[in-house]
Amino acid sequence: MTDPTVSVIIPAYNAMPYLTRCISSVAEQTIGRGALEVIVVDDGSTDGTAAELERLTTVYPGLMQVIRQENSGSPSAPRNVGLDLAQGRFVFFLDADDHLGPEALERMVATAEKNGTDIVLGKMVSVGGRSLPTSMFKRTQPKTDVFDSRVYWALNALKLFRRELLERHALRFPTGLTIGEDQPFVALAYLHASGISVLADYDFLFCSLRDDGGNATVRALGSEFRLRILARMVDLLLENVPPGPGRDHLAHRHLTIEVQEILAHLAREARPEQQKNLDRLADVVAPLWHEGLRTRLSAMAWLRLHLVRHRMLDELLELIRFEAELKTSGVATPVVVDDGRAYARYPYFRDPAHAVPDTCYDVTDQLGPRHQVTRAELHGTTLRLAGHGYLHRIETRDVSTALVLRERAGGAEYRLPVTHTATPGLGAGEDEGRYTYDKAGFEADVDITTAADGAPLADGLWDISLAIGAQGVTKEVRIGSKRAADVSGRASTEVVTGADGLRAVTLYTTRPYGNLTLDLGENKHRVLPHLTLAPDVHWAADAPTELEFAGRCTLAAHPDGALQVRLGNGTGATAAFPARRVSDDGAFIVRVPVGSLSPGVWGGELGLGDWTLPLPELPKTLAPARWRRLGLPCYARPAPSDEGRFALQVARTDPFRALMRRLGRS
Repeated sequence: MTDPTVSVIIPAYNAMPYLTRCISSVAEQTIGRGALEVIVVDDGSTDGTAAELERLTTVYPGLMQVIRQENSGSPSAPRNVGLDLAQGRFVFFLDADDHLGPEALERMVATAEKNGTDIVLGKMVSVGGRSLPTSMFKRTQPKTDVFDSRVYWALNALKLFRRELLERHALRFPTGLTIGEDQPFVALAYLHASGISVLADYDFLFCSLRDDGGNATVRALGSEFRLRILARMVDLLLENVPPGPGRDHLAHRHLTIEVQEILAHLAREARPEQQKNLDRLADVVAPLWHEGLRTRLSAMAWLRLHLVRHRMLDELLELIRFEAELKTSGVATPVVVDDGRAYARYPYFRDPAHAVPDTCYDVTDQLGPRHQVTRAELHGTTLRLAGHGYLHRIETRDVSTALVLRERAGGAEYRLPVTHTATPGLGAGEDEGRYTYDKAGFEADVDITTAADGAPLADGLWDISLAIGAQGVTKEVRIGSKRAADVSGRASTEVVTGADGLRAVTLYTTRPYGNLTLDLGENKHRVLPHLTLAPDVHWAADAPTELEFAGRCTLAAHPDGALQVRLGNGTGATAAFPARRVSDDGAFIVRVPVGSLSPGVWGGELGLGDWTLPLPELPKTLAPARWRRLGLPCYARPAPSDEGRFALQVARTDPFRALMRRLGRS
């Protein structure tokens, strides 16, 4: 018998009624039962877990291996038992109160094999309101690492691991921790992994909030237990990650999530325990803290750490109360603007009795730019934009908003003025109307022939941003992702007249974010796909000496008369005939009065400036057109051509040959 592909390890303690669905979700995986082994370790359950496991072994014969042991107090020991028994190339740790999406293991294994990754995270779905990490699942990342992603914010064990990784580094779950036992295990696995995959395009794992409060992660065990795991994780980082941006990236999680959780439990403890545990917390975080972390942390997190480091218990308790009220109120904290910086009015701001530095309140970099585009249109060489933009909590006084065009490849940048317009009532629907933004509107007409400081914009991809400014505070935001319902996000390509002739201009929205960009010069949007010619060429029904071409032009606009059929006879004679639009879907016809052509063999193309399409070959069965010029008979008919190209012979009829043909027929 070959070794299984995946060993699914399930620690189970008083897991009813969730266990049944958990096991059945594994048994029904599309990867197939032949690729699985399921190891369930009953950690001394006292409910119906043991009986249900016995029943399930008969429902799924040969699939499950059940181990029973005395209660160990945490999932660590059962997981280690399962890991010691596992034979699969991969291991998936599944909690007994959770269940898998049908394709979960098949998708994860395929991803690991394709990308050579050692760990695969699949998007998790909350059932019953269970709190779950989500920031790492904003997009799929086929191969990343712990420093270039948000995976460190998911330190639970509910993932696919390559077993060789775990065995090579002798990774096992620590058994001395009541909660957070998976954090050291997963952190070390991340650090040793050759690659990590993050899958956000499928619901892989459904995590239930138990009715009986039995989830280990939601047990209220007090701050002391959480301090133990935090201390262990700080030591792990100090031992395994050198100082620098990498360590700071990982420390960010512990200095925000864990510190806030510990303080929430500390606030409910007796006063002597509060001070003791605060002193311990200050000692634990000290090795990770340095001034350079400020740019990574929010003002609230930085204030929280300041109070912890200075062991200011009463002030911390007040901050905890303030944060709780802030969360329930739904109203953002007011700010003070001073010398181009915005400071939140958190507790003790500029209170001389506490002397907390302003850096703990500086929210300038956190201010949320808000915008909406209500008009985005190309009119020839002019881009017309309108909408509104404001900075959350900064009222629109002394507005200095401007438009920014930045070329993506070279970085050339031009700031253009906008007309500021009134937006009465804007902001009334958020923060209980506390902040008003009554002059947040903007209008701008951007002429691409003069936008580069009086010169034309060069070819390139020009990203469009708004530098939103008020009261001396300015923040830049790409615009277009928020649009009025009647503002299309579809690409609109035009051919316009520039100083050096015709040029292509496309206004489009980027994917996946939907931001506005101008494509000058066909970097991403070509002109020729917008031009088509029908293969059928014939004499016009109402004009037997006019050759009629039909086609379609789906460009949003082009100069009048610029789309033409151009003919030449190889001797220097040329002729051009403009297209005439015949329907709103871009259909056009071009008529060529062959009587106006001089004698010769004419070739041709459909042209729009330098963009050309060859004309279709004339049907060999096309009857000649005949007419008289200065009393002399003339004709036009298909001429022999190479490679199926258009060739039209125009000539005078030879009277002698015509007479001989008539005599021959008689």
